[in-house]
Amino acid sequence: MTTIIKNADIYTCSEGCPKANCIIFDKETIQFVGDIGEVALEKYVDAEIHDIGGRCLLPGMIDSHIHPGWVTKSLWHIPLPWTEDVNEVLAFVKQYADAHPKSEYPFLYFEYYPTSMFDEHGPTKELLDTAVSDRPVLCQDFGEHLCWVNSKMLELLGVDKDTPDPGPLETFVRDEDGNPTGWIREMAWYKFADNMFRALNWYPPEELNEETIKGFFDFLEESGITAIADGFIENDDQIEAIYKLDKAGKLNVYYDGMVRFWNYEDLAEKIARLKEYRKQYTTNHIKINTMKLFLDGTNESGNSASLHEHINDSGNYGEIMMETDELTKCFLLCNQEGLDLHIHVVGDRGFRVACDAVEAAQAAARSAGVPWVCMPVLAHCEVVDPADMERPAKLGITINWSCHWSGGYFGEEAMNYYSREKWSRMYQFNPMIDSGALVTFSSDVVTGYELHRAYPFFGMQVAATKIDPEFPLDPDKYPNSMRPPASAKLSLPVLLKGYTINGAKQLHWQEKMGSLEPGKIANMLVTDKNMFDTPLDQIKDLKIDAVIFEGKVIRGSL
Repeated sequence: MTTIIKNADIYTCSEGCPKANCIIFDKETIQFVGDIGEVALEKYVDAEIHDIGGRCLLPGMIDSHIHPGWVTKSLWHIPLPWTEDVNEVLAFVKQYADAHPKSEYPFLYFEYYPTSMFDEHGPTKELLDTAVSDRPVLCQDFGEHLCWVNSKMLELLGVDKDTPDPGPLETFVRDEDGNPTGWIREMAWYKFADNMFRALNWYPPEELNEETIKGFFDFLEESGITAIADGFIENDDQIEAIYKLDKAGKLNVYYDGMVRFWNYEDLAEKIARLKEYRKQYTTNHIKINTMKLFLDGTNESGNSASLHEHINDSGNYGEIMMETDELTKCFLLCNQEGLDLHIHVVGDRGFRVACDAVEAAQAAARSAGVPWVCMPVLAHCEVVDPADMERPAKLGITINWSCHWSGGYFGEEAMNYYSREKWSRMYQFNPMIDSGALVTFSSDVVTGYELHRAYPFFGMQVAATKIDPEFPLDPDKYPNSMRPPASAKLSLPVLLKGYTINGAKQLHWQEKMGSLEPGKIANMLVTDKNMFDTPLDQIKDLKIDAVIFEGKVIRGSL
């Protein structure tokens, strides 16, 4: 069946024909995009024709870094009231525990407390014990990289002063005698979680299967997201569930998966796992072609890799998983295997190490006469030294940014470790874009609590205004609650490109999606208003009237 959509305000994201008013697709493939005056409608006597009254039509959105597994596994967590008052948090935790007996809720997992509630020394287990001491309790911080646990949880985990930290990023904060304080960086506790669950004879309801993960993919459909890069595959059950959804005809999204590794020593093993996944689960909609590494932590946790000492801790430059030589070997092995390498990197020292490793690996490949095929993707890049801004364009590095972080989402917490001047230099992407770097956009949501913020137009609004409508900065300190500087605002054309054709390039799907052109897949969406005519502070309120995936309307109607 041929479908014609006319009287449309079409933004194609194609340089050859950026605007159009008519699009024609046959089954799942676009046949024509252009002016209705160029179409001989009499040739399409059997076509289904839709006049959409001048509404806006855009390519399907691409979220190039999101976590379906983490989101799904988080749905049993308990939301905390949003407050900076630790006593209010403790009272809520105690009240919840009193109302939910230990026999029914043997482990309580709360999210979130504001990271700014505590200084760089963090909270203590003894403080949380005052609310609940008869069962393990975890309170997750807002940035998802720190958590606060009580004494019972440390006891059941089997973690004490003699327990080594799992790694340089995953650590238990300790007192001067080496005893864990109850504050934990990254997911260090999870390496010992089985000890606790066995002791409780209970496991959390975190099953990943077709039924539990379907809600996440329903959200993607509703949001006009037609392709994603999964931040990393949580476990075998996750990728199998996605595969089964696809085989059942229920996966209306293109999925690009990543496999996480920790260091060069385990990279070969994890590449073998990727190849096994590839063999079992590759379909027309599913591919797995990328390795994932966390190079450093976060600015708000004080464990990002910094070029500067922490302001209150002389000699502390944060943490890094590996230095240039080891990372260079990782790039060379990925290139040898024809794989991309996607790196979580937040601090300016981490960014420099990553760029140095790409440069060294590319030089080594040239010297050996080996073609360079690995796409380096650096995710987050929250603070970059001015001297390094042009390196991504020169080295072919793709930069991936989570737009909804652009305003006040993480507040001023990084100033526990950074000067105000350095804090003000965070989230600068226009210099990289101006130098010619490929910049893509995503949400990087990891929990059901924030899933709504993965709506692409929400992210666009925050990045275009530098104001978070849900977590605004103090307007007395920051006029209109805008995170400075104004020069870091991203333009709507840049944002649309980053959510569409640039995302397709990151996923190596630019020949089939990302723009509306003949020969590409008919993935598109219709909005109730034109985003370019909408006030910037109302972009998040744009409604999607219809989502078309592979030529079929899967949400709404035309």
